Amino acid sequence: MSLRGGDPTEIGGYPLEARLGSGGMGTVFLARTSSGRPVAIKLIHQQFAGDDEFRIRFRQEVAAARRVSGAFTAAVVDAAPEAEQPWMATTYIEGQTLAQRIATQGPLDGAELKMLAIGLAEALRDIHRVGVVHRDLKPSNVVLSPEGPRVIDFGISRAVDQQTLTMTGRVIGTPPFMSPEQLQAPRGVGPRSDVFSLGTLLVYAATGHGPFDADSPYLTAYQVVHEEPSLDAVPEALRTVVESCLAKEPEGRPSADELLVLLRDLPTDLGGTDGHGQGAGRTRDMDTQHHFAARATPAPTAPAGADTRSTDTRSTDTGSTGTGSTGAPLGRRLRRRWRPVLATALAVAAIGGGVAALTTGGFGTDSGGRENNSVAAPSAPLQDGFGPWLKTVRGGREDIPDELRCVARGDALFCGGGGVVATRIRVLDGSRVWTAKSPGVPVQGMHLVGATDDTVLGYRFAAQDAPQDPSSEVVAIDASSGRELWSVPSGAQSKAVTGRSQDAVVVGSTVVTVDASNSRFEARDAHSGTIAWRTGFPAGRQCAPVPVGPRLLAMCATNAEVDASEVRHPTLYTVDRASGTLGRPIAVDGPAVAMGVANGRLVLFQARMEGTALAGYDGVARVDPASRKVTYSRLAKTYPGTPGMADGALYVSRQTGLVTAIDPATGREKWSRQTGVEGASGPVAGAGALYFSSATGRVVALSPYDGTSLWTTDPQADGLTGEQGASPRVTVAGRAVIVAAAKNTLFAFDTQNPPKSG
Repeated sequence: MSLRGGDPTEIGGYPLEARLGSGGMGTVFLARTSSGRPVAIKLIHQQFAGDDEFRIRFRQEVAAARRVSGAFTAAVVDAAPEAEQPWMATTYIEGQTLAQRIATQGPLDGAELKMLAIGLAEALRDIHRVGVVHRDLKPSNVVLSPEGPRVIDFGISRAVDQQTLTMTGRVIGTPPFMSPEQLQAPRGVGPRSDVFSLGTLLVYAATGHGPFDADSPYLTAYQVVHEEPSLDAVPEALRTVVESCLAKEPEGRPSADELLVLLRDLPTDLGGTDGHGQGAGRTRDMDTQHHFAARATPAPTAPAGADTRSTDTRSTDTGSTGTGSTGAPLGRRLRRRWRPVLATALAVAAIGGGVAALTTGGFGTDSGGRENNSVAAPSAPLQDGFGPWLKTVRGGREDIPDELRCVARGDALFCGGGGVVATRIRVLDGSRVWTAKSPGVPVQGMHLVGATDDTVLGYRFAAQDAPQDPSSEVVAIDASSGRELWSVPSGAQSKAVTGRSQDAVVVGSTVVTVDASNSRFEARDAHSGTIAWRTGFPAGRQCAPVPVGPRLLAMCATNAEVDASEVRHPTLYTVDRASGTLGRPIAVDGPAVAMGVANGRLVLFQARMEGTALAGYDGVARVDPASRKVTYSRLAKTYPGTPGMADGALYVSRQTGLVTAIDPATGREKWSRQTGVEGASGPVAGAGALYFSSATGRVVALSPYDGTSLWTTDPQADGLTGEQGASPRVTVAGRAVIVAAAKNTLFAFDTQNPPKSG
C-alpha cells in the first residue's frame, strides 16, 4: 500500500516506497538501499520510544535477529535501536504470510504441507543454534517466499544466555500458538517452546484452525495448558509427528534437529483426512506409522560390515487401528518415545549414506532420496598432527573488524584484509608466525593481493592522523620473516571498472599494480620491487588488471563512465607480460564482471542494471584473447546475487541461500539448489566438492555435478549476511579447508570430518 499522510519519506537514509503494514509494536515500510536492494524497515511507534523497558525489548530483538543468519529467516541489514524513534531494516521477503495464504486459499496439503513443515523446522534449527528463542511463532510471522518459508519478527525473542524480559502485567505472545510453559512460567521458556508453537502452526496450516481453538483467549490458554490437542483433521502421517511437538512438558518434545529427521522421513504426499479424521491415503499412512513403530523398538545389533539399510522399513505389528501392542494410540507412544526413534533413524541414515558413498565412488543420497552427510573424496592427506582450530587475527584497527582472505602455500597460510596487511599462519594448528598490521580505515572488499614462493603482498591503509602517508599502498613482505620489503602507493578504481576490488594482481613472480594517479600499470619483481615496466592507460580511460591464466589483460573504461559508476562499454586489451605493451582493443557489451577462465577464454557475467542499481546477471560473454573474438549467450532470466566461478562453471548465490550453476558456454542453467547458507560467497573447488560460505562462517559443501548438499556447518562468528559480490571465503589446503568469517575470524577443519551441525 502507498505511504500515508504523516508517514516519513525516509528512515536512516533509506528512501521509503510503500507502507507494508502496521502492528502493535510499529509500522513496517518498504525501502531501498543505495544499491537498489529492497529492505523492510520496522519503525517503532512513537508512544513506545520513551518506554525504557520497551527499548530494552527492541534492543533484544535487534540483537537476536542479527544472530540468526539461516536461509529461512530475514537478515538484519541495518538498525538504530537508540534513535529517537527506533528502527530496524531487514532483508525484504516477498510473499504472502501463512495467515494470508490460509485465509485466501484454505489449508495446505500434500508436498506443499511437507515442505512448509521442513522449512519451518530448519528455520528453528538455525534460530536455536545461535542461542535464540523466537517465542512468537505464529502464522503472521511466517512469509511464504518463492524460495521457501521465512520466519520474521523477533519482537519478543530472547537470547538463551540472557535473562528473560517480561513486561509487568502482560502476557507476551499469541495464546493459540503459545506453549504451556510460556503461559505459566515465561522466565523458563526455552527452545522446545518454539517446537510446541511449530506443532500448533502445522495443525493450523493443515486444517485452517489451531489444535486448542476456543471461544475466548482465556479458554484457549486453559486448553493449551490442560487439554489434549484436537488433531482429528490432521493428515495421519503428519499427526504422529505433530503430537510429539505438542507434549505438555518440554522434555517430551523433540529438538528442531530431531524434528527434521522425523519430517524428512514422511511420505511426500501426506494425504488428506476423511470426515472421521482417518487418512484418505490410509495404506501409505499406515506404512509410515509402522515405520515409526519399528524405529521406536531398538533394532538387533548387526554384525560388523552388514548392510542394515532395510532394517527400518517394516514392523511386525499388523494392527490396523493405529495402536501398538500396548493399545495406546501411536501418536501418544511416539510422543513418549521420540528419543529412541531418532537414535535409530540417525544410525540408519548414517549407515545408508556411507554405503552409498563407497559403492558409487562419490556422492549421492540414501535409498530414500534424502540428503546424506557424505564427505568429499580424499585429496592430499592431512598433515600429521592437524586438528580443527579457530583463531581471531587482530588488525591495526580494533574498532573496525573485517574479514580476511587467504592463500595456502604448502604448510603456510597467508591472509590479509581490513586492518591486517598480511599474516602467516600454520595450517596445522592455526598458530601465527607473524602479522603486519594496517593502521587506517580499510576499503570494503580489498583483501590480500596474493603470494609467491617467497613474498606476500597486501594492502595498507593510512591512519587518519597521518595525512602525509599514501591513502593506500601495496606492501611486499618476506614470507619467512614477516619483514617489509617494499611498498608503493596504489590506485583504487578497479571496483568501478571490473566490478571487483582488485587493484593489484600477482602473475607468476611479478606483481602488477595501478599507480596512485590511476594513470598507468607498474610491474615489479614481487620480492625485490625492481621495476620491470610501466605502461600508461589509453587516453581518456582508466584500467584494472585482469589475470587470464598465464596471460594478463587490461579492462578499461572511459573516465566519464568511471566517474558516473556506470561502465556500460568496457574495453579489453592484451598485456605483454615482458614489456607491458597493450594489444589492440576488444570491445565488450557491458556492464560486465570478469569471472575467470574456461577453455582459455575469459568469462564475464553481463550485469543488468536498474538505473545505477545492480539487478542481477542476464548474460555471459566469452573473450578469446588470441583471436580477439567475443561470444555472447543470453540467460533465460536475470539471476540476482553473488557471482562466482570454479572449474569452468559459473555460479550465483542468492541472499536466500539459493545456489544456481550456469554453463558459461551456452548460458543454460545446469542446476539450482536451496542451501541453508544465506548470503554466501564462493565457490571454491575442492576434491569433488564446491564450498560456499557466509560472513557468519556457515559453510556448505555441494556436489559440482548436481548441487547435492554434502554437509553444512554451523556459524562460527556474528556477522551480517547482507553483502553481495563478496569474494570467496574458503581456502583449500589439501584435505583441510580454512574459512574466513566476520570479525577477522578464521577456522579450519578436515573435509572428511566436517564439524557436526547442532
